[in-house]
Amino acid sequence: FSMANIKKHTLKYRAQGAKNGIEILVVGSIGLIFIMLFNLLRPGEISIIEIFLVSLCIAAILIGFFKTQEPFYSIILTEQQLTYQHKYGQWDLHQENLHHCGIPKVDNGIDHLELNAIGIKLNDIDTFLAALAPRIAGKLLIEQRHLFMQVVQKNCKNGHCPSEWLVEDSKFRSKKGIDYNGLIAMFANRAKHLQLLTGYDLLLPASVIESDIWEFCANLNKWKRDPSQFIKSQCE
Repeated sequence: FSMANIKKHTLKYRAQGAKNGIEILVVGSIGLIFIMLFNLLRPGEISIIEIFLVSLCIAAILIGFFKTQEPFYSIILTEQQLTYQHKYGQWDLHQENLHHCGIPKVDNGIDHLELNAIGIKLNDIDTFLAALAPRIAGKLLIEQRHLFMQVVQKNCKNGHCPSEWLVEDSKFRSKKGIDYNGLIAMFANRAKHLQLLTGYDLLLPASVIESDIWEFCANLNKWKRDPSQFIKSQCE
């Protein structure tokens, strides 16, 4: 099972964004040191080519550094819950709160456009929001806005969109009558609008896993139906 680490009834999925971070950082650092030593040992001024190579090495160091800041595993599945790990926190989804997983689609005229993302439909948004930290809620609102705007643009072909689709309100009342404020309310409003437009409450960008998103969704739906049997099947 190449896309996940399996240990003690737990599946751990790597993210594309965290891949090869240390290798890129090391190569960039070695390259920068080599160019600096070469320039010090030879007479003359630094050339345009050397400046270009130094810039590439610095860029590689920065990219490698940011990759190493990402969690080693992005998705962790146990028999009880799914955990999405982000560099700014995590959210948890209990198995009984997952309705189903799929690929969000939006109307694109004669056919449908699939988002490059994983869609998750919840059974109870309040259970999810109760355990969600404001910090990660705010970060996800920003990071996933481009995905949400793809959906909005396809539903606003005349150029006129409801204002609440464009700017999330900082107040939210759930169907159970529970009131939320601030970032959690804004996240809940985003989830409500996303559910209205795609049928899903949450999005996970395709980059959070190395495997095919269709395959991942199929596996997640199997996990929903029988988590113990699904995880056991991956260990065989």
